[in-house]
Amino acid sequence: MNALAPSLDLAPALVVLPGPRAAAADAVKAAAIRAPDARDLFEHGPVLVAHAAMTAKRLGLNMPPRGPGLFDALELYAFVRPARFCAPSAVGLALALGLPEPKGAAEQAASLRTSALHLLRELADTPEPSREEALAIGETLARAGWAWGAAVVGALRSAPVGNQFRSSGLDVWARVSEWEDQAPPGEAGSKPILPEEATRRLAELLQRAGLDEARPAQAEFAAETAYAFLPREREGEPRMMLAEAGTGVGKTLGYLAPASLWAEANGPSVWVSTYTRALQRQIERESHAIYPDPKIRAKKAVVRKGRENYLCLLNFQDQANTAQLGGADLIGMGLTARWARATRDGDMTGGDFPAWLPTLFGIAPAAQASPANLVDRRGECIHAGCVHYRTCFVEKAIRGSRRADIVIANHALVLTQAAFDGARAARGSKADGETTQLKRIVFDEGHHLFDAADNAFAAALSGAEAAELRRWIRGPEGRGRRGRGLEARLSDVIGDREDALRALQDATHAAAALPGEGWSGRIAPPNGEVNPIGPIEGFLVAVIEQLRARAAPSEVGMECAARPALDLVRDTARTAAAGLAKVEAPLLALARHLEDILDDEAADLATGDRARIEGALRGLDRRARMTLPAWRSMLRAIDEDSEDDPDFVDWFDATFLYGRVVDAACRRHWVDPTEPLTNAVIAPAHGVLVTSATLADSTLDDPFALAEMRTGAARLPDRPKTLRLASPFDYASNARACVVTDVSKDDARQVAAAMRELFLAAGGGGVGLFTAIRRLRAVHERIAAPLSDKGLALYAQHVDPLEVGALVDIFRAEQDACLLGTDAVRDGVDVPGRSLRLLVFDRVPWPRPDILHKARRVRFGGKNYDDSVARNRISQAFGRLIRRADDKGVFVMLDAAAPTRLFSGLPQGVEIQRVGLVEAIEATAAFLAPPSD
Repeated sequence: MNALAPSLDLAPALVVLPGPRAAAADAVKAAAIRAPDARDLFEHGPVLVAHAAMTAKRLGLNMPPRGPGLFDALELYAFVRPARFCAPSAVGLALALGLPEPKGAAEQAASLRTSALHLLRELADTPEPSREEALAIGETLARAGWAWGAAVVGALRSAPVGNQFRSSGLDVWARVSEWEDQAPPGEAGSKPILPEEATRRLAELLQRAGLDEARPAQAEFAAETAYAFLPREREGEPRMMLAEAGTGVGKTLGYLAPASLWAEANGPSVWVSTYTRALQRQIERESHAIYPDPKIRAKKAVVRKGRENYLCLLNFQDQANTAQLGGADLIGMGLTARWARATRDGDMTGGDFPAWLPTLFGIAPAAQASPANLVDRRGECIHAGCVHYRTCFVEKAIRGSRRADIVIANHALVLTQAAFDGARAARGSKADGETTQLKRIVFDEGHHLFDAADNAFAAALSGAEAAELRRWIRGPEGRGRRGRGLEARLSDVIGDREDALRALQDATHAAAALPGEGWSGRIAPPNGEVNPIGPIEGFLVAVIEQLRARAAPSEVGMECAARPALDLVRDTARTAAAGLAKVEAPLLALARHLEDILDDEAADLATGDRARIEGALRGLDRRARMTLPAWRSMLRAIDEDSEDDPDFVDWFDATFLYGRVVDAACRRHWVDPTEPLTNAVIAPAHGVLVTSATLADSTLDDPFALAEMRTGAARLPDRPKTLRLASPFDYASNARACVVTDVSKDDARQVAAAMRELFLAAGGGGVGLFTAIRRLRAVHERIAAPLSDKGLALYAQHVDPLEVGALVDIFRAEQDACLLGTDAVRDGVDVPGRSLRLLVFDRVPWPRPDILHKARRVRFGGKNYDDSVARNRISQAFGRLIRRADDKGVFVMLDAAAPTRLFSGLPQGVEIQRVGLVEAIEATAAFLAPPSD
């Protein structure tokens, strides 16, 4: 064993819990140590940790650089088990490896050593994908000074190994499988799916999944939702259904039953759209019952996201080359190369890429092996001109979705792509081909559809967006920046066509008027001496002037109505619009020239050149025919100081970071975004199912009236079919809910004390939900150490150096941990079992009364609209508590003024009790006490 890991003999394991409360373990014993000793061990090493940055933060230290004596077990896990899930903590490692869950800092420290040795043994026995390939990367990382280098190479050389690889091993693009194009699948058919067929298919799926429990509500759901898979009778009038299915009904398999039948009978696909990445993967996992064979499932059930989510192999190659020259994180790139060879589909955001990997050490953002640097966020893809086009993960996903039975997408992709394809089709241009398949759509988490449409059909002219447009046209202008401007992407395709070259040059020249390097420091410098360059920066300076004159700053920024505008704003809006027109005109001319090339040279144009031109045209259409006209329209309305359009809301806002302005924007949103939603997505479809656990509103005479309005159903000629199925769970026995009447929600000390005592009474497993980041941080500061003293780890969004998904993963893995978060946690937590047993709101989650919400409140029903938003948020949060029939949970609201009417959406059997804090604590402890043996 020691031969595999000689360095571990010198590296005691260190675990630091909040407080800080620390423990260290060597080969002989594990024991608690004082915080100063933990800092000394961490800083001087050698030491073994799980998540170096989190450990440093808890010790009050800066994020550490990598060093030869700092062994992070998570990096070892990423090397040994690429693309396999692990919650980023000592407990998460133990559970991922099938070891017992360690309790407390000392047990976790001892377990950390066990986990590291387990991983090294596994690497020695069964390296993936081959010993030779793993060794090539391992030796590269060892030469780069990786702390694990010697141990990894030793483990790999503990068995005979060839010398197949003569490279660094980073050239994974040479070993990624290619995609194969196929003939178009054709139009979908119209064979109906009958209710009895759907229930039979559901029974088959349950049997395959090993679920023999009889759920009548699930069978009813499958039978009734078959309605959305009947042929439509008139254009523009889809078979639309709104279906509320309470937690535990089993709606995912319930709608997958008729959906899979329809796809098999009619093809090419049913699109299932959801709101969160986590639910996309959950739906894909449930599709295992339909397609048990992994190879078949990979073709039949495809997870589809926007291209900004997938690893770009050209970006990876650029960054890998830079890393080998010392300009980027070589070790991070090596670990990412390991992942790229094992990944299911190249998805770096919510897929199987370990999101915690770039966060472990202090590495400059531009040097990280992170999604920010390795996906195509800037629309710079050169399509068939790329040497990796045939192995491109995005192209694989697009082609896979065209032939899949079930495409599992998200609302943002579906809506933005449908809007884009619809706009192109209206001009007679070729659509991308994916949303033309949107004949049958299931919108899961349908209560988010309104907000998703709001984001998809909005426009924003900000410093960051305008600077991004400049970069897309001109390419990176700072030294050492990677990327490709239009000229680099198109010049060789255009060749010597003078008109097209002139348009390209004119666009590049005009884009110099857009914000460039350092724009934020010029429009809002700390010393107040503004120095705008170009018309857009000048306009943003004027916007900030109006904001300072009319808006009250909050902790995150400020906002004000766009009209009536200051004279300075109107003047600069006119100049900015003229500057944008000078960018738009040559881009449109370039697009026309490229379209002419496709037309005039159709017989001779190489396939690769055609693909590159079509890719460029998609980017030009988005910017020159959608974004720039929308920006100019907003500016023109401000210049003319015209009457407000009743269909839109225009406003200015500024974003703060550490108390100073870092960006400003002019924004336009639909008051009712279901109008473009209906036109672009709902009406063209043949069948639409919108489902959620919280879709109806019992306080209304017609419980589905608000849902009809917020999903676009109210805009169709006929009312949708509706279905409402209650949860089968016994909430009266398994849940308790109370409003605490004697805690002041505005006193952070009282809120902190209440949460601390409630978390302790539950023995952990608690989530605290906040409506403001400032209050979350204040409570975390007060309760982290006391909870740690009692053996309860506390994690917090906006405090810990991890994105929210990783925090939820840790919380799920550690049964007695606690978590603080905002609405992202409320919407993203899916934690069945005892790990989540207490939910505490710091106050009623009323909608923020911003300019946009005020306009919608006037349109949609005044205070009743406010109530409906808050009621839905409370119901959604409560639904996270009880995920299985044997779950038990307590819901607490620390807001004595919370109106009783807001709790009417809670499941039948749940009664709100108004009690004092002491009574709430006692009731929580008694109700959640673990059963005695």
